[in-house]
Amino acid sequence: MTAKWKALADRLAAEMDNGDRPPGSSLPQILDQVAAGEGSKATVNRAYQELEAMGYVVSRRGRGTVVRNRTRVRVPLSRYEHVLEPGGTRGPWETATAEQGLNGRMEVEEPAAETLPAPADIAERLGLSPGAAVVRRRRRAMIDEDVVQLQEAWYPADVAEAAGLDSPTKIVGGVLAGLIAADIIPAVAAEFVTAEEPTPDQAARLSIGARVPVIVIDRVTRDGTGRVIELVRITGAADRLSLVYSPLPLKVRRSRSTRS
Repeated sequence: MTAKWKALADRLAAEMDNGDRPPGSSLPQILDQVAAGEGSKATVNRAYQELEAMGYVVSRRGRGTVVRNRTRVRVPLSRYEHVLEPGGTRGPWETATAEQGLNGRMEVEEPAAETLPAPADIAERLGLSPGAAVVRRRRRAMIDEDVVQLQEAWYPADVAEAAGLDSPTKIVGGVLAGLIAADIIPAVAAEFVTAEEPTPDQAARLSIGARVPVIVIDRVTRDGTGRVIELVRITGAADRLSLVYSPLPLKVRRSRSTRS
């Protein structure tokens, strides 16, 4: 026999899946559910905790338990052409969300830039020794009021200093403009994608449950000499992202058949 808390969680989840409880709507207060005969306070509370762990709902101060928006965003995995395009007012995130009719924007996290000793995994991606000086810049990708992606950009300290990327203020023209002005020309980029359980910090910042996996994308950009000049690490809720490749022209060789 299914436990009462599990039956309640499953029913509410089904209502959210079929649209009866749309994103942004609030679930009834726990005491209201108790009064409606859905079970004890402990039963309803456990059902709500289960829904939050699964990513169906999120707790909002002043609003209680709110249905989480799980609309997927199609994000081009191969974004090299966007990385190298100077000018324009929209980056890859704004472009991808606008094409899908979503209100996406990027926000800078404070501090906007800070010099740190490179953690081991960051140093490996950048081709540096662990503890070498690096500059980190942080942003978050938003849809309406939801944080959907966390972005960290890491640079060798000398690259950041030459391109003005160690400045705490906004970079006029964007990162690419700063690199080009310093004669540091991006030439090739590679992306590495993994899926993993969220850390408590990631879960809190993305407002996701402990059992919602995150997708981590490391984009490594090199100059013409092969030196790594930038590492961008993107962490996003897996249930909100659909990674797609940009289409490439294909040459198809057709074989000729012969008849005897």
